[in-house]
Amino acid sequence: MTIKGKAYIAGIYEHPTRHAPDKSTAQLHAEVAKGAIEDAGISKDDVDGYFCAGDAPGGAWPMVDYLGLNTKKLRHVDSTETGGCSYIIHLGHAAEAIAAGKCSIALITLAGKPRTGAMPPRAAGAEADFESAYGATTHNAYGMCAMRHMHDYGTTSEQLAWIKVAASHHAQYNPHAMLKDVVTVEDVLNSPMISDPLHRMDCCVVSDGGGALIVTTPEIAKSLKKPLVKLIGHGEAMKGPRGGKDLDLTYSAGIWSGPRAFEEAGITPQDIKYASIYDSFTITVLMQLEDLGFCKKGDGGKFVADGNLISGIGKLPFNTDGGGLCSNHPVNRGGMTKILEAVRQLRGEAHPKVQVKNCDLAIAHGTGGLLGVRHAASTAILERV
Repeated sequence: MTIKGKAYIAGIYEHPTRHAPDKSTAQLHAEVAKGAIEDAGISKDDVDGYFCAGDAPGGAWPMVDYLGLNTKKLRHVDSTETGGCSYIIHLGHAAEAIAAGKCSIALITLAGKPRTGAMPPRAAGAEADFESAYGATTHNAYGMCAMRHMHDYGTTSEQLAWIKVAASHHAQYNPHAMLKDVVTVEDVLNSPMISDPLHRMDCCVVSDGGGALIVTTPEIAKSLKKPLVKLIGHGEAMKGPRGGKDLDLTYSAGIWSGPRAFEEAGITPQDIKYASIYDSFTITVLMQLEDLGFCKKGDGGKFVADGNLISGIGKLPFNTDGGGLCSNHPVNRGGMTKILEAVRQLRGEAHPKVQVKNCDLAIAHGTGGLLGVRHAASTAILERV
């Protein structure tokens, strides 16, 4: 069964806050849910499918009650947890449920407060003890990927810096972005080293906040007032070190999720007008652009250099809201915001200074876990109708 064209994104909402000491995590979930429901022009009583991940306090059943969803009508729940890409996977799973007749209006929520309080524990997996003994952290796991990519392909810190530069050019137009100042390659290289070869400006921000989606049938979407955006391809995949066997730090699970999504959509990377790419670190973006087929493995450094990711200048505008590198990274999970900005671009609702002309095809791609060890990846191809 294909989900191509069988589900539409009818409502979106991104919480404007980046620091919420006065709100509970559950309250943030409720506020983003309300925003997406209102954006779609429906009632919360219309929702018959709910999707959430590990950021939802207590899981799905407390959130369904807290949100006041109609439990007599709710008939499909999914609390799949795959870290930062959970919400892109939820989008695909919602489309599958809608295509199978299990629900007709699905709500997906993300919210959390890592900037206010302690970050939630990362699910490390069965082999964590082997890595913990050597002091594995998020930063040095990605630093290893960057260093290996440089060793194998000659990628440079200057090339990685261009990814941050592009994000900053976009963030200046986002009133909610945490970092609005445009930076240069030199600024990035002169920022403190965090985990060689990654500088502080190669790293994403930490923010409170959240976002939500309404996914529905083509028939219902066409009865609403919002511009039509449909899901035409979706892929998901996992990758782990397998105890070090055949370990290659220079690629992610996107090498499998991407082709699956493109095949279902019936298009190629060259058809994409706008790309939302998970940007926990600059190396994350570079590796995923290669893995998704926008350039050959090892050519990512050349591909991102000289402003090639800047809207209106480069050939592949990316993360036009400023992304995780400059705008926000709620709950340390960037998958939701990647979908939201892709939908804005397809609707023509992005800031005029970064809106991509004739944007009819977009990709939203994310990872969950750590690229240096085990992780998940998910890819969604969206089309303006």
